[in-house]
Amino acid sequence: MAESEPVLVQVGEKRGCPEDEEKDTPSKKPRVENNHQDEEEPEGEADDGEEENGETFADMMKHGLTELDVGILKYVSDHEGFSGILKERYSDFVVHEINKQGKIVHLDDLSIPAEAAEEVAEAPQLPEETEVLTEEQKKQLGELQLFRNKEGNVSIEVIDDTKEKRTLVHKAIKTQFPGLETKTEEKDGRKLIVAYHTAGKKALAEVKTTAAPRKHFWPKNRGSFCHFVLYKENKDTMDAINVLSKFLRLRPNMFSYMGTKDKRAITVQEIAVLKITAERLAHLNKCLMNLKVGNFCYKNHPLKLGELQGNHFTVVIRNISGTDEQVHKALTSLRQTGFINYYGMQRFGTTAVPTYQVGRAILKNDWNEVVDLILKPRPGAEKEFLVRCREEWAKTQDPEASLKKLPNKRCVEGQLLRGLSMYGKKNIVTAFGLIPRNNRLMYIHSYQSVVWNTMVSRRIEAFGLKAVEGDIVLKGTTAHLLSAEEAESHSIHDIVMPLPGFDVIYPSHHVGKGYRELLSADKLDIDNMRHKVKDYSLAGAYRRIIIRPSDVSWEVIKYDDPRISLVHSDFEKLENKPAPVFSKEGKHRALRMEFSLPPSTYATMAIREVLKLDTSIKKQTQLNTTWFN
Repeated sequence: MAESEPVLVQVGEKRGCPEDEEKDTPSKKPRVENNHQDEEEPEGEADDGEEENGETFADMMKHGLTELDVGILKYVSDHEGFSGILKERYSDFVVHEINKQGKIVHLDDLSIPAEAAEEVAEAPQLPEETEVLTEEQKKQLGELQLFRNKEGNVSIEVIDDTKEKRTLVHKAIKTQFPGLETKTEEKDGRKLIVAYHTAGKKALAEVKTTAAPRKHFWPKNRGSFCHFVLYKENKDTMDAINVLSKFLRLRPNMFSYMGTKDKRAITVQEIAVLKITAERLAHLNKCLMNLKVGNFCYKNHPLKLGELQGNHFTVVIRNISGTDEQVHKALTSLRQTGFINYYGMQRFGTTAVPTYQVGRAILKNDWNEVVDLILKPRPGAEKEFLVRCREEWAKTQDPEASLKKLPNKRCVEGQLLRGLSMYGKKNIVTAFGLIPRNNRLMYIHSYQSVVWNTMVSRRIEAFGLKAVEGDIVLKGTTAHLLSAEEAESHSIHDIVMPLPGFDVIYPSHHVGKGYRELLSADKLDIDNMRHKVKDYSLAGAYRRIIIRPSDVSWEVIKYDDPRISLVHSDFEKLENKPAPVFSKEGKHRALRMEFSLPPSTYATMAIREVLKLDTSIKKQTQLNTTWFN
């Protein structure tokens, strides 16, 4: 359950650290769906336990979706389910990327690579940056960087002042102390270089993120991209990259990665950045909290979305009710049979207006409904400023007046209102285009996903866990309908089901006909999935209906303190912190499970199969509330 809520001061940095806030390429049929694992969705949700307007989070979430609402109905095993609490702490959900070589990614080395030191020795002899700062000045700048300087700035007088020497001082401060900015001031006829924190006195607003990176010498024999491992806690991938880009004064698109990771989790993944040295990146570890970078190396290529082989999960389910025998039966079934490859709850948003409803309106070309669904008032988990914005829109239909209610204009609502104020309510398609493309496409992908979930539930209900005549399998790049004879030699693990589109075939049995009926009920024509706006034309794709995780292991642990972490993280290992110790007599029981999944699958759906429990935030919040009250 990805949680992507706007907050005023985000976790992952020291207070005041600077932060803010694909063309489609034609592919050969069939398209095998490849969205990102546990993908973040466009609409945010409030923090667990947060209260707004006197309503608890649990009260607000009573308006949210449950699994039944999005077609998640069936299980593959017949074991008895049991209760437990998922993601009680963000450290209960740990994700390690599996890179394209099949290796599980870990942060276990903060050193700068040896080749970097050799390259520095081979570089042209430039004045040494470190020589221009005295030890006392470095000490003062270090304290300023870590917000321990009460003055808020450090002034440095340059001896034998020349423009060249001042340039060296400016460069030395910015390179060695990321997050600090400098300016030259004149006082009593002397020129002083003043260092200050980029976030101090809202100076961040003056730092343009579009500024080109400063040019540094780059040896020809060094790869152009610095690859590194990013460890993050309770922060989504794009937020983390925004923090790094601010400190390094880079555009966020200078970074590349293979997939986005959950926010409410500890995650470890590979990142690449163009022509930034390992040394500059390593400096960031001094002032970042809940973010660490390491395992540096240089390569000649960036990373590409979808290149990963999958993710390895370590998940803690607290306060379980199941016996050891129940747990053993559930996890054995997961290892041997797997789980239904449903799209997880985060695919559909968390407010009273599900994302798939917006997607359906886009596909129907009903743009007034699109605007209404995104902007209308709604019950449930909403920030106060969004409530005021929606109320203004309902009262006046004035995009500029509504926009003024939003402190952050870059949320989906803000981007749509800005588009409406620029292009008018008669040009909604153009106005809607101001929302980033990936967010716009998430709406229609959400609609495809709810259709897929619904039809797979019908398929499992009708035919169970065996291949039957009329099912679809993939043969190389071709989707193939099974005959009765062929079905005998295939298992359920071979079967795929289509996401609706103009470039897929449908099962020839009666479940396949259900696609047409479902889309017709939504006033959509399954034979005409091309849209007037090319971006919203759906080619469709195929997705396996059952996934069998690899590397499945588990243990039931007992503990006394519900506040302690039950997983030994990469960062704790680097800090030489001891692993958690479990008591055989502990008053609480937890299930700690590990497994690996391919891309485009949802760990929460594997957990659902084990617990036989609704994984929606609505239901989990009710469990948490019951457990703590």
